[in-house]
Amino acid sequence: MYTQAQFTPTTSNLNSTIGFQTFNNSELTIEVFSELRKYIYNLCGIYFPDNKKYFLESRLQKRIRFLKLESFERYMDFLKYNANKNGEIKYLVEAITINETFFFRNQPQLDALVSGVIPSVAANKPKTNSKIKIWSAASSSGEEAYSTAIILNELVKPKYPYLDFEIIGTDINHAVIETANSGVYKEYSIRNTPVYYLKKYFKNSNGSYEIDPQIKKMVTFKYLNLYDDAAMRAFINFDVIFCANVLIYFDVASKIRVVSNLYNSLNRNGYLFIGYAETLQGISKAFKLVSYPKTIGYKKE
Repeated sequence: MYTQAQFTPTTSNLNSTIGFQTFNNSELTIEVFSELRKYIYNLCGIYFPDNKKYFLESRLQKRIRFLKLESFERYMDFLKYNANKNGEIKYLVEAITINETFFFRNQPQLDALVSGVIPSVAANKPKTNSKIKIWSAASSSGEEAYSTAIILNELVKPKYPYLDFEIIGTDINHAVIETANSGVYKEYSIRNTPVYYLKKYFKNSNGSYEIDPQIKKMVTFKYLNLYDDAAMRAFINFDVIFCANVLIYFDVASKIRVVSNLYNSLNRNGYLFIGYAETLQGISKAFKLVSYPKTIGYKKE
């Protein structure tokens, strides 16, 4: 998979400081935890409160051993001073992010998309050569974006033959983007998929389920850090944004910053959907709350 040479410190001063000793299972001290927490926060807006110290500690131990560093303190030095630190950030993000998802995880939001959102958005589009842009902003390994594509292909396109759909999935984790681009999943990912869709849109091969090429072509996956203001400015003119189970990892300041960027990414009369455990209360007053059966959405007016 990866060779140790890819991650061996190359800065001579760092080599002399860190050495190549084996990780000694030393505890993540409060001082280093605070420093590491700040580093991660500045990088991507994810905030680890004091009670998440053990989570961060356990998630990084394997990575530190792989790098043959002796402590969390040396790993912090590695992030700050090593010539290859930008490459290491990819693996840091993979270690600290949680990617719990599966197909048709949020059926009420998909129902709202079909019954309320698409008709509303389509009403403001020309009746010829129109496009609706949908963004899965934190798409993880792609199940949400592909579920959306299946629903659109099955239930929306026949009613709106003049509409074209562009679906983009983004995530900060490179590894899950690779999985999404492959379009191949295990049984865990398809456990909530209706049998009809499973038979029509998946090819089962020895326990692996490959998404239908027609659906795969409807979705494009890209790397994106939602906390990167400059990168976010390139994501514009969306009619619908799904951004579920992301805000729960941010503090108030980060939530305000990210939601403001999502607002700017939406077209007028566009819709934002977030997770069940999330709210925009105290974060943004720019959206109008819209109620649907078993779920809610936020509309940019």
